Amino acid sequence: MNHYQDTIAALSTPPGESGIAVIRMSGTDALSILGGVFRVSSAAGSGREWEHRRVYHGTVVDAGGEAVDEVMCTVMRAPNTYTGEDLVELSCHGGTLVVERVLDVLHQQGASYAQPGEFTKRAFLNGKMDLIQAEAVADLIHARSELQRKVAHEQLGGGLSRRINGLADRILELLSVIEVNIDFIEEGIDTLDRDRARAILENQLEQLED
Repeated sequence: MNHYQDTIAALSTPPGESGIAVIRMSGTDALSILGGVFRVSSAAGSGREWEHRRVYHGTVVDAGGEAVDEVMCTVMRAPNTYTGEDLVELSCHGGTLVVERVLDVLHQQGASYAQPGEFTKRAFLNGKMDLIQAEAVADLIHARSELQRKVAHEQLGGGLSRRINGLADRILELLSVIEVNIDFIEEGIDTLDRDRARAILENQLEQLED
C-alpha cells in the first residue's frame, strides 16, 4: 500500500564530480514526470508504455525542449520496486552542474526534494522491508569492516528478523498452553508440562543473549 501521494527525487550517489551519477525518483507521478522530461533515442522506444525493469537510452530535456544531458534511464514499476512505488533511476554524467540541472528539471515537473533516508522510509512504510532491514541499509552503507558488512547484509536479507519472529512464535505457543492451563486448573486439570516450559524459556534466553 502506497502511503504517499507526492513524488520525490534525489541524488543517490555521493555528491561531487564523477563519471556517473544516479538520480532516483519514486512516487505515483514518477513515470508521468519521466515522460515529460525524457526523450528516448530509439524510435522503437518512443510512444509506448514504460516497461518494467528495462533500461532506456535517451536525453533529459528542460521545459523548453533544450537538451540537458544524455542519460541511461532504468524504469521499475510498482509494486516490485525498492520503495513499492513506481521508481526511475537516471544515470547521468557526474558533474555537479549536470546533476543540479537534471534535478531542477524533475522538480520543475512536480517532483519534491527527497529527505535523507526517505526512499528507505517509504520502503518500510509500504511493507517492502521491516524496521530491522531498514536500519540494516544504513549499517551496510557505513560498514567499516568485513564483519560489519556481513552482519548488515544478513539483517538486510531478513536473517535477524526471521530469528526474532521464530522466538516470538515459540513464546506465543507457550503462552497459549499456559492460558489453557489457567482455564482448566479450576477443574483440577493440570495440562502444563512445567519442565518442558522451563526448557523452552531457557532456550529462548540463550538465543536472546546470543
